[in-house]
Amino acid sequence: MEQEFNTLDAQREAAEAFIKSQAPEGWTLLPDRDDGGFTGGNMDRPALRRLLADIEAGRIDCVVVYKVDRLSRSLLDFARMMETFEKQNVSFVSVTQQFNTATSMGRLVLNALLSFAQFEREIISERTRDKIAATRRKGKWSGGHPILGYDVDPHSLRLIVNEVEAERVLSIFDLYLEHESLVPVVQELERRGWVNKEWTNRKGHERGGQPFTWTSLYKLLTNVAYVGKVRYKSEIHEGEHRAIVDAEVWQKVQALLQRNGRTGGALVRNKFGALLKGPLRCAPCGCAMTASHTTRNG
Repeated sequence: MEQEFNTLDAQREAAEAFIKSQAPEGWTLLPDRDDGGFTGGNMDRPALRRLLADIEAGRIDCVVVYKVDRLSRSLLDFARMMETFEKQNVSFVSVTQQFNTATSMGRLVLNALLSFAQFEREIISERTRDKIAATRRKGKWSGGHPILGYDVDPHSLRLIVNEVEAERVLSIFDLYLEHESLVPVVQELERRGWVNKEWTNRKGHERGGQPFTWTSLYKLLTNVAYVGKVRYKSEIHEGEHRAIVDAEVWQKVQALLQRNGRTGGALVRNKFGALLKGPLRCAPCGCAMTASHTTRNG
């Protein structure tokens, strides 16, 4: 998309040339430009929404595309759009794939082409997932949002330790070991003015920097990247990057998080305070008992 002349420009030139060849038939090109960088796997595309709105308004008689999958790669979405086309008497033309949607054979060819387009999209998705899985199993960084304590090397695309942020990460783990609860740690981080990872994406836009919440703090404390590992689904593998948190500290934090359960160590909000939460355990299975209440009448 950043190139001066990309594939979308080439496709538009081909479509414009086809429309000019139909000038004797009264064809006129609308000046609106499309927008790139959006997947054809769904209809959440600004230019596509404008196109459908113009069709509903009766501004368009014919839609010209370079290939069928340039309009959509989803068979279901395409079928919905074709219903709109037929309702508004809008023709559909592909520059490189000759067919006429006015005939039953043309519609059959169109559906066959679209089925292959959807199949191609699904194959690409599978290949991407397989690549991410292989990358993670080798301990490599496979992309995504950077995490506090690490930067992404722009050349090797590996995680490198950010020493300033790493000190904060260590302090956060120490704070949780001190308070043994997520809520007071969040409050202390807010008092200190510490926030989540801030970074600049490839387009130069600032991202991240949000204040810590119960959820984001829990994700930080349970992220295996801080002990030099990478996670893929339920698998954990040795990573290429350097660990920030000592393995012993990590295990203590995980044990506390598991003990505190869903409340994160916060007091249960009832008038009794659940004083026996934790010490009181089930005799047959040994599991910790938890507080409960009901609002049922009687």
